[in-house]
Amino acid sequence: MDVVSCNTPEMIAKEIWIYLLAYNLIRTLMAQSAAHAGCLPNELSFKHALQLWLAWGRHAQVDSQDSLMGMLKAIAQKRVGNRRGRIEPRLKKRRPKPYQWLKKPRQEARRDVIKHGLGSKLAA
Repeated sequence: MDVVSCNTPEMIAKEIWIYLLAYNLIRTLMAQSAAHAGCLPNELSFKHALQLWLAWGRHAQVDSQDSLMGMLKAIAQKRVGNRRGRIEPRLKKRRPKPYQWLKKPRQEARRDVIKHGLGSKLAA
């Protein structure tokens, strides 16, 4: 959720809620999987659970209880190691681009470029 793709405040709020809903869904699946496997949820891999959930939604019969239990067992198979003292840099990776934002429909912007050219200076 690095960049929000919506423009209006209402849609940005909806997009944030969708991300939170998906995150909580994955964490719930991890908690259920850990309860069945007899381990702690923080011992399971979030990325592995996310990938299994996406694949399960595309390929499995969503109504099947056996399919759900199989997914929960698969989530519990990928354990993470002891991550105590792990240090990750909190730095931005996205670099600013020397172009202006596209704030109008692409067809209209194309017509403007054909009519007026690209312009001599680029905004930072």
